[in-house]
Amino acid sequence: MLTKDRAVCIRTVDYSETSQILTLFGRLSGKIRAIAKGSKRAKSAFEGPIEVLSFGQIMYSPAYEGKLATLTEFQQAPVRGAIRGNLFTLHCTLFAAELVDLLTDDYDPHPDLFDQFIGFLQDIEEGKLETTRRDILIRLALFQLVLLYEAGLRPILGSCVNCKRPFRPDWGETYFSHTANGLVCRDCEMSFPDKVLLSTKAAKYLTDVKQIANADDKTLDEIERVLIRHLTGILGHRLKMAEYVQGSSNAKV
Repeated sequence: MLTKDRAVCIRTVDYSETSQILTLFGRLSGKIRAIAKGSKRAKSAFEGPIEVLSFGQIMYSPAYEGKLATLTEFQQAPVRGAIRGNLFTLHCTLFAAELVDLLTDDYDPHPDLFDQFIGFLQDIEEGKLETTRRDILIRLALFQLVLLYEAGLRPILGSCVNCKRPFRPDWGETYFSHTANGLVCRDCEMSFPDKVLLSTKAAKYLTDVKQIANADDKTLDEIERVLIRHLTGILGHRLKMAEYVQGSSNAKV
């Protein structure tokens, strides 16, 4: 039985001279690993190789007995090339795709996360989102926080993880600890050797993400470093695209 869904391609691997194995993230299906037979042929039903970040309506035959699903149709949305027209934008959207692949399970749908991801891509392609470094970083940071929430890994950002004291800008010093999964106040930081000191601005915007669009460039860089450090700790290995996201600010994880 064929299944219809709306999906974005988050990973591709060449299977043969003519076919690809794809990882797709569907709105209703969740993550799907499927073979696209003949997709690399110029006159295939897919009109050539399928690229990462392409999105649209799909039809597939679900996997069975441990085998891959089979993609039979992919009606890709028209693109202007805005994502690939800016290197930093491309790196950030590829990073988002990498995170979705690593932090979601097969056939475990996350409609809200899908909508956030597709909205991110469409706003770039349709010119609704400026491809400046600042605007892309804002959307990436918000997407990462939604992803953590959807994956059941939401960090505690409104209070100290240890003593539960509500965050206030006058704490003096505020830290983020990966092992604690959230903010730590000055009185508790000695218990968490992995903590990193946050600027007052970074702490403020992390605790009130609705205001993150007002953050200056330096603070956005700091927030992204903290998120990447946290995600790296969760996954236990370096993320392939992280260095490219941070590279333009010469930041290190």
